[in-house]
Amino acid sequence: MVSVSLGSAGRDHEVENEVSGCRLLIQRFGTGGDLDRAAKLLSDLDGKVDALGLGGVNLYLRAGTRRYQLRDGARLAAQVRRTPLVDGSGIKDTVEKELVRFIQNQAGWPRQGQVALIVSALDRWALAESLEEAGCRLIIGDALFALGLPVPFHSLKAFSAAARAFLPLLCQLPIGFLYPLGKRQETSRPGFEHFYQKADIIAGDFHFLRYHLPADLSGKSIITSTVTAGDALELKRRGARWLVTAAPSLEGRSYGSNVLEAICVALLGGGPAANPTLYPGLLKEIGWGPRLERLN
Repeated sequence: MVSVSLGSAGRDHEVENEVSGCRLLIQRFGTGGDLDRAAKLLSDLDGKVDALGLGGVNLYLRAGTRRYQLRDGARLAAQVRRTPLVDGSGIKDTVEKELVRFIQNQAGWPRQGQVALIVSALDRWALAESLEEAGCRLIIGDALFALGLPVPFHSLKAFSAAARAFLPLLCQLPIGFLYPLGKRQETSRPGFEHFYQKADIIAGDFHFLRYHLPADLSGKSIITSTVTAGDALELKRRGARWLVTAAPSLEGRSYGSNVLEAICVALLGGGPAANPTLYPGLLKEIGWGPRLERLN
């Protein structure tokens, strides 16, 4: 399984693992935001690996029951004709949807009335829904983190109406306009600290939340993905209490949703059999549960 990412090559990694008698080789290649390089890598790997993951860009953004195709995601997907290509949405809509209940059973949160900052509901709609259903008061940060606009939303219903009005246009923009790529993933520009400090729970893609991460995260609970050992240590140093990811820790690293989905697709044999509704059961069968780690 190979993840081709628009993120920094400094986060590249390779790991081998054996699951149910199958040897898994998992690789991640970052292209530093270079879409042409990512397109060539995908084209070169097509037909030569069991599954491909697409990192740093989604194929679609989701607002409620509607999906909106991202121009850059579609361009990259067009390079692949034979190998199954996934962007992690199948994991986000199934495995991550169950995360809130798992955390409640194991750690006693999220609780009614807690404030949850979700950095991008469009990227993780099912997780946002689960937090809202758990009684959390949401701060929906898509306009903050993607557009730099100090306009938070506090309900998925209101946000969905606004998103549907603007998404047809926003999905045509270069992905680098909406999401930190390349070296930007290795830098931090603290901002919107007021919203971080109001939150009990901070949820969403790690690169999104890290880009504006404040120095003080005392008592905060983090639900995220694509976390390295260094990232976990940094969160601990800043005082975060809990770290949760949908993927287990493999050699100190919790892979992103696209990698986890690519693994599921490969184990299911690819093609029509790789139905996302089968992912939770498959991961449970092979003993790959979520990562729930007390940091402080």
